[in-house]
Amino acid sequence: MQAWIMTQQQTTGLVTAIIGRVRSWLARVGADRSGNVLVLAAITLPLVLGVLGLGVEAATWYQTQRSMQNAADSAAVAAASNATSTYDREARATAATYGFLDSSANTTVVASNTASCSGRTDCYAVTITRAIPLALTSLLGFQGDTSIGGSRALTLRATATALKSNSPRTYCVLALATSGTGVAFLTNGAPKADLTGCSVMSNTSMTCNGHNLGATYGDAHGTNDGCGLTQTSNVDTVSDPYSYLASSIPPNTCTSYPQIPAKKKDPSLPASNQLAGSYASTGTSTFCGDVQLTGDVTLTGAQSVIVIRNGQLDTNGYTIKTATGAAATIIFSGDNGSYTHAPTGGGTIDIAAPASGTWSGIAIYQDPSLTSGVDISAAGNSPTWNITGATYLPHSSVTLSGAVNKSSSGKSCFVLVVDSIRINGTGSILDYGECPDAGVTMPTGNMPGRGKLVS
Repeated sequence: MQAWIMTQQQTTGLVTAIIGRVRSWLARVGADRSGNVLVLAAITLPLVLGVLGLGVEAATWYQTQRSMQNAADSAAVAAASNATSTYDREARATAATYGFLDSSANTTVVASNTASCSGRTDCYAVTITRAIPLALTSLLGFQGDTSIGGSRALTLRATATALKSNSPRTYCVLALATSGTGVAFLTNGAPKADLTGCSVMSNTSMTCNGHNLGATYGDAHGTNDGCGLTQTSNVDTVSDPYSYLASSIPPNTCTSYPQIPAKKKDPSLPASNQLAGSYASTGTSTFCGDVQLTGDVTLTGAQSVIVIRNGQLDTNGYTIKTATGAAATIIFSGDNGSYTHAPTGGGTIDIAAPASGTWSGIAIYQDPSLTSGVDISAAGNSPTWNITGATYLPHSSVTLSGAVNKSSSGKSCFVLVVDSIRINGTGSILDYGECPDAGVTMPTGNMPGRGKLVS
C-alpha cells in the first residue's frame, strides 16, 4: 500500500502561501496607526478564513485519502485472488463497493497484472485517483494541481500492489484438448454418472447437461457449464503431465505387424501374439502388431512393461490381470495410419501400475506421437476397466460409459488423461483416493488463492 495526500511541491506551495499571507498581514498591521478595529478585522478575516479552510479541507483530504487507500488495498487483493482475464473488472467492482466508481465523481480506477514486486513482474497493482475541488484554501493562494469545470482542484492518489498466490489442485480426469476442440469435457443426460471425490479439468470448456457428476471441483480454462459441485471458469491450462515418458519407450525392433484377421482369407494371428494363462515376464516385452487374448491372462512379473507396436490389445471377452504383488504398464506405440492403438473387446482389464521406477503410476500409455487409431468408444464397458494407476490417452476422444474400479491387486487410484471425454449413462470412477501410495503423480493445476498485499 502507498499512502499519498499531497506532493512535496504542493505542500511547499501551500506553506509558502500561508507565510506570505501572514507577512503581508503583519506588514499592514505594523504600518496602521489608526487603531480601527473594524479595519483590523477586515484585514485579518481572509487569513482566519483561510486557516480554518485549510484545517477543514485538510481533514477532508485525509479522510478521502485513507478511504481511497483502503479501497486500493482491497481491490489489489481481489484482482490477485481472481488472477484470471477478468481481474480488472474484479478490481473495479471492489473499489466501487468503497464508493470509488471508475469514471464517476472525478474518479479513475486502473488495474494492472504486470506490476513489479518481490522480484516478479506479474503482480497486480491498482491505482485510484480522485480530483477534489478546492474551497477556502484558495484564499491562501493554494491552487492545487488540476481543475474541475474551471475551478481549481487537488488530485489525491492511492496505489496498492498484491502478489498472486497459487493453490495446487489435483485432477483425476484431465482433458488436454490437444485437438483444439472447444468443449473437451462433455456429459449429456448422465444422471447416474458419479465422480464423487474426483476433480476434473478441461483445457478448453466443459459442459454437463442434466447432472454435475458430483465431482468435487470442475475447472475449465474456458467456460464451465454445470460440471462439479464447485464450478470455476477462466483458470490456467494444465500442462501435459506424462508426455516426457515417451522418451522411455524402447526403440522399435519390429519388422512386421500382424493384425487380427478381418476376413476368413486373411492370415491367422501368430501364436506369439496370442496370450492365455500365466505371463511371467519381468522387464520389457515387445509385441509387433495386434495382441489377442485366447483365455484369461495373469501377469506375474513384479514390474512388467508390455509394449504393443502398431496394434491393439483385444481382450476378446477374457480378463487380463496382475497377480497380487505384480504390476504392469501397457504401452501403445508405433505409426499413424490404419492401425488401432488401444484396448478393445469385451472382458476385463484388471491391472495395477508399478508404484516405483520409470513407469511409476502408469497403467496404460499411448505414445503422444500417435494421433490416429487412438479413440476409445466404450471405456469402462468394453472391456471393463479395473485399473490402479494413470491411463494416458493424450490424443484420444474417449467415451466413458461404465464404472472404473480399482484393480483387484492394487490401491484405490485412477487417473485419466485424454484429448476429450464424453461421459454417458453410468460412467463412474469408483474407489478413489490412494494415488500417493500407488506411486501416481496426479495432474496438478495452480488455482488462484487469496492474493497477498505487498505494497
